[in-house]
Amino acid sequence: MKLTPILVALLFALAGCSAEPEAPKAANVKVEGDIALLAEPDKAGFLKLAVAEPDKGGLLRLPGRLVWNEEKTVRVFPQVGGRVQRIAVDVGTPVKIGQPLAILSSPDYGQALADARKARADAQVAAQALERTHVLREAGVVAEKDWQQAEAAAIAARAEAERAGRRVAGLGGEGDGSYVLRSPLAGSVVERNLNPGQEFRPDQSGPPLFVVTDPSSLWIQIDASEADLARLRKGEPLLIETRQYPGERFTGVIRHVADFVDPTTRTIKVRGEVPNPDRRLKGEMFVNALVELEASPALRVPASAVFLLGDKRYVFVEEAAGRYRRQAVEAGIERDGQVDILGGLQAGDKVVAEGSLHLLKYFRPAGAAEKQAAK
Repeated sequence: MKLTPILVALLFALAGCSAEPEAPKAANVKVEGDIALLAEPDKAGFLKLAVAEPDKGGLLRLPGRLVWNEEKTVRVFPQVGGRVQRIAVDVGTPVKIGQPLAILSSPDYGQALADARKARADAQVAAQALERTHVLREAGVVAEKDWQQAEAAAIAARAEAERAGRRVAGLGGEGDGSYVLRSPLAGSVVERNLNPGQEFRPDQSGPPLFVVTDPSSLWIQIDASEADLARLRKGEPLLIETRQYPGERFTGVIRHVADFVDPTTRTIKVRGEVPNPDRRLKGEMFVNALVELEASPALRVPASAVFLLGDKRYVFVEEAAGRYRRQAVEAGIERDGQVDILGGLQAGDKVVAEGSLHLLKYFRPAGAAEKQAAK
């Protein structure tokens, strides 16, 4: 009988289904307790090793942002309402203490001037009346009550004159009727938010009319992690790096470390001060803050060498070619791709930096191993 090609294919398929299943290939890794043994040690090229070395210190790099030094910055808000007549300075203009920033036409300022002048006149009249009453009292013409009333009126008039005078002094002193907005400190105008003819009121919300600062000193705001807190102390020096000046570093100092952790970002606010005499650094510039770290008793290994199993951290230590021990360690903070090891290793131990997951898959889960040990 002649077999068709389709029949031949069916016979081969049936023969394949009735054949014995192929025995699984022997695993190339054998596990004995916490030891992983490679069947062919010469083929361990897929594992990359690293040596546990003592911590030699280094630099802690933290992101930061340069802002104006608030101890040398003033935001000028209007104290009286009015209309802008003339603007005396622009952004970038250096100013001295008391230098005019803008000239304003202000009815409120005019009223304050009138109140001060009237109060002085009333005080003068009250003083003269008190002097006349004193003479008449000495002559026995007026009663003691009239003398006391005159004295009280003179005191009240003098107090009102002093109040009105302080009000005018707070507005910059007396002038020709125009209100002069002056700079309270020396520095540079870095922000201006008014135009000629603009009207404003002292109670309206909005940005300051001017921002004056001394850019020769800047603040740096740093967001540090909780693990870095012990390394950041007030008075410690800082190094500042920025992409705008590659290969160059600026110096600074830590001025304040916050007393609380931000509950949202889990970071700690750190403020430093950076001298900027040549004004090359600019406000709102993103930078890196570098803190020099001293050597510690810890060992350091690549972060990729440490893995979490259950609630403990482990590494694989090479005991001999093709022989690797799963070792529990006490891990510290991570910095620059390296992890501090506070216990479980000795200096010079070789750990698996790449390929740990391949070895780990041959071990039973940590929970199963603990149950077996309990039996």
